[in-house]
Amino acid sequence: MERIPMTREGYQVLKKELEHLKSVERPRVIRAIEEARSHGDLSENAEYDAAKERQAFIEGRLSDLGYKLGNAEIIDVDNLPKDRAVFACTVVLENVDSGEGVEYQLVGPEESNIEKGRISVTSPLGKAIIGKKPGEEIVLNAPGGKRLYELVDIL
Repeated sequence: MERIPMTREGYQVLKKELEHLKSVERPRVIRAIEEARSHGDLSENAEYDAAKERQAFIEGRLSDLGYKLGNAEIIDVDNLPKDRAVFACTVVLENVDSGEGVEYQLVGPEESNIEKGRISVTSPLGKAIIGKKPGEEIVLNAPGGKRLYELVDIL
């Protein structure tokens, strides 16, 4: 069985989405299908087709969330080593060329959100950071060319 690492916060977000889909979205789409059926001929009923498509999406997402939550391995951020970058830790990087500093938390793919400073450990930058220690250089081969970062701190 595949274990899916995630933070407690990420687990709660997925659990909340699952509950929302079950208690709000699924009943809503069922009502929409019933209403569309009441309009008669289903072969030319765009509302019915759209509702059935939405239902398929919701059921697929419910299945996906159920799998991920069922196989989740919640990583306790309080017990993480601070001497090297690992899953769920927060790192401070400095762009060697520009001197610009950034802070990222390393999370699983489901939790990543660059606007919130959360990058996936499976992303190119995430892969380059994992295992590094403060003071080490990180080389990222980006589409725009090579970027150099220094791992300043692990929070």
